[in-house]
Amino acid sequence: MNESYIYAIAALLPLTAIMLVLQVNPYSALVIRGILGAVAALLYAVLGAPDVALTEALVGTMLAITLYAVAVRSSMVMRLGVLAKEGEDGSRGELMTALRRIVNKRQMRLELVSYVEEEELRAALQDKDIHGTCLREGESYSIVMRLQRLYQMVETEPIALPITLTCTENSDLQEKQ
Repeated sequence: MNESYIYAIAALLPLTAIMLVLQVNPYSALVIRGILGAVAALLYAVLGAPDVALTEALVGTMLAITLYAVAVRSSMVMRLGVLAKEGEDGSRGELMTALRRIVNKRQMRLELVSYVEEEELRAALQDKDIHGTCLREGESYSIVMRLQRLYQMVETEPIALPITLTCTENSDLQEKQ
């Protein structure tokens, strides 16, 4: 009996694994992980291990993908602290639109967390409850990021409004006007 199709199915495993490792978009990686599990389940079934194939299909593919999707979705959020009294005036609305555009490009969400007092806002940043703060200083805004990666993300994108961008990670203060 000619069993060359087994080799073709087996060759798909390393191919999909390489594609999975090279993915930048986490949602595309989830889809490819599902394909990898389906190929593995098919190979197990063809090789005569239906119990292993069923386990791989149910646990290795369906359950794992569901859990990964929940984890990716919840971890891809940039929490930005703002003062409630500043409201959503025109320039702050423009700034939030620009920040949403920046984070959406990277398959993330921007979540605004309102605080009543500026001291509360700074304490939340220090306690790592939020990733950054946004305060109005006259006609411009001051954005302080706690994480270097988020700082670099905002720094590389043009924002039409006057902002001062600072990063506080590892006690290294970097500033951009």
